[in-house]
Amino acid sequence: MKLRLGAVLGSGALVLLTACGTDDNSGLPGAVDFSVENLDCAPSGTLLASGSSAQANAMEVWVNTYQANCEDSQINYKATGSGAGVQEFLQGTTAFAGSDSLMSEAEIEESRAVCRDGGRAIHLPMVAGPIAVAHHVPGVDDLVLDAETLALIFDSRISRWNDPAIAELNPDAELPDIPITPFHRSDGSGTTDNFTSYLNAAAPEAWPYEPDKAWRGRGGQSADGSSGLVGMVQQNPGAISYFELSYAHQNDLATVHLDTGADEPVEASVENSSNAIAQAEVIGEDGDLALELDYATREPGVYPIVLVTYEIVCDRGNDPATLDLAKAFLTYTAGEEGQRALGEIDYAPISGDIIQQVRQRVEAMD
Repeated sequence: MKLRLGAVLGSGALVLLTACGTDDNSGLPGAVDFSVENLDCAPSGTLLASGSSAQANAMEVWVNTYQANCEDSQINYKATGSGAGVQEFLQGTTAFAGSDSLMSEAEIEESRAVCRDGGRAIHLPMVAGPIAVAHHVPGVDDLVLDAETLALIFDSRISRWNDPAIAELNPDAELPDIPITPFHRSDGSGTTDNFTSYLNAAAPEAWPYEPDKAWRGRGGQSADGSSGLVGMVQQNPGAISYFELSYAHQNDLATVHLDTGADEPVEASVENSSNAIAQAEVIGEDGDLALELDYATREPGVYPIVLVTYEIVCDRGNDPATLDLAKAFLTYTAGEEGQRALGEIDYAPISGDIIQQVRQRVEAMD
């Protein structure tokens, strides 16, 4: 299966239409081959889902692949951001939500009003990958930063690119004497939650704020969605921001290598983020597959700014009108073909033991 992505996706809405042979593949190159073997299609129908923009590129491939092989189905996924996706799921307007951060206990309790037959929302880890820290520093490609320096930059306490703290980490670089403009998400975002979880865990004195979907740091500027941040970094010399690696690669943006305390700075890559996912522990109970990551790791070759995107579904009591289609689609995304596609577009497949549990949870949905 050959998969490539072209232009970055819009953050406001990702609507992928049905029909094999359609003229509109939402910006995907015409040469993409969406054929797969042994894809079991559900009966015809329409499925609505929304949430994480971090998984938007993966969803674009998954949805187009499913629809190319199951012509009578229509799946619409809107990349509204994790916070909005969870709220739409809790309002009963979508079949599942994509979220890069865990639901609160209050949200899980609220889900009992949407999930029939005594069901509740559970987390199914489906997509993983590095959050790249991309920058636009003229004349500098191989930039090294550590957690403390990143925290001070994003809290507006280091304000110029030739600051001594940055120079110490980059002794061979010609750092320009220009202002740093940090950009953060304006919308509620699981990417922000994971990025600030890293800052808080790895540099707690420099980043005293609790991790949150909403930005808590001081100063800086904001933009909506991952693609909005990409545009700001592209347009503004001196800019720095955070978003999924696929967005950085698609737009040829330089990314930071992290000094984690290991022997060598660690690059944001699928392999290095897979090493971080392999260290994750399942902390969910009663069928919930919520994971805990070690953001402060110092292990060689482990890139710690990693997010996991969960598909949030009812463990039981899903809407009968969309249950079969939701199960068929999620069976494909969690299957070998769906997971294999991730590595080709800068995401990391979920590790074997965990993804096997995901498959079992999908099969048991009713």
